[in-house]
Amino acid sequence: MGVQHVLTVPGRYEEIQKVCQYVADGAAQSGLDQTAIFHIELACDEACTNVIEHAYGGENQGEITVSWRMQGSSFIINIRDNGRSFNPDAVPVPTLPPDASEPENVKVGGLGIHFMRQLMDDVHFEFDDESGNTLTLIKKKK
Repeated sequence: MGVQHVLTVPGRYEEIQKVCQYVADGAAQSGLDQTAIFHIELACDEACTNVIEHAYGGENQGEITVSWRMQGSSFIINIRDNGRSFNPDAVPVPTLPPDASEPENVKVGGLGIHFMRQLMDDVHFEFDDESGNTLTLIKKKK
């Protein structure tokens, strides 16, 4: 198992870029290519935004702890919070409009989990009354 690198930030929108940069730097150090790093940054941004908006219900309600490690050919990211839990399986798959190729036609919101699953090789959610919520994002090194 690879060395785990950990960063904890306040649950504020202005901290999301720091989290994304931290994880992107780790992915670069681990030898992932630019496309993979870009996908990781987008997924982390979406995940942290979801924590603030949905788990905490707003800014400054708790912390977000992000860790990453390289395990074999898998870059593994864990994002933890102590906010409200939810059932990701209850979130409907979004229906994109026929003209979804035009970004301005896609309604913002509701794409988070779907988006993360498209960008990453694997996405897991765990909920524990003691340790809170943990989102695991995995990107395989090509």
